Order: sequence, then structure tokens, then C-alpha cells
Amino acid sequence: MTSRDALRMAEEQNLDLVKIAPQAVPPVCKILDYGKYRFEQQKREKEAKKNQKVIEIKEIRLSLNIDTNDFNTKVNQAAKFIKAGHKVKVSIRFRGREMAHTDLGLEVEKRFAEALPDAAVDKQPKLEGRSMQMFLSPKPSQTK
Repeated sequence: MTSRDALRMAEEQNLDLVKIAPQAVPPVCKILDYGKYRFEQQKREKEAKKNQKVIEIKEIRLSLNIDTNDFNTKVNQAAKFIKAGHKVKVSIRFRGREMAHTDLGLEVEKRFAEALPDAAVDKQPKLEGRSMQMFLSPKPSQTK
């Protein structure tokens, strides 16, 4: 049917002509109350948003020559974040001559991951510029 005929039919019924699939050949249109359609669409989006779980990324910064107690404190903090269901970004910033010893930073991050039994490594440690980053997330069995 031509668009002119469809528009006339919609006006006769006091409704709107809405394009459902504009990329189709020929375009697909529907005669409906556009205000009611938008309201229902917004209601569906709001309902979907309500059921969504927001996951935050928390960051833990380590140094290359971190002491045992400082390391354990950071591990405990990360364990709290993981238990709360957040992802954790573990980063080490290399300064000066530390850039020559990135392998030590890799060992520190792997030791950090091993110290958290209920966390899974999302992204392996990777050197980007002067910092090395690794992402941890709760194991799938832990999430609700």
C-alpha cells in the first residue's frame, strides 16, 4: 500500500503511522498510538534497568618492592571487593630504573592473584607504558 493511503487510514482512526523497519524494502509501518507505544517502551527499558546488576571496577595499586604486611593489607582489601561482587584492577607503576625489572612486577601480580582463592583472573598481567595491569573478578560460583 502507498504511504499516502496508509497515512490517510491512520488519520481516519486518529492514530499514528509508525515505521517499524525503515531499512526493509519496502519499509514496514504500523498504525498505532505513538504516545502509548513510547510509554510502554520506556516502561520495558526501566524494568530491564532495574533487573540489571552494576559491577564496579575497584583499583588496587601495588609497588614493585612492597613489604609483606602492606601486601597482605592490599590482599584483604581486594578480597572484600571480590566478595562484594566487584571487579578488581591490580596495577603496578614502574618508576625510573624499575622499568628494567618488569619481570619482578609480573611475579608480584601473580603472587597477588594466588593469594585470592575466590578470584579468577579476567585479564593476565600486561605492561602498558610504565604500568602493569591485571583484572580479577569473582569466580562464577561466587556470583549471585
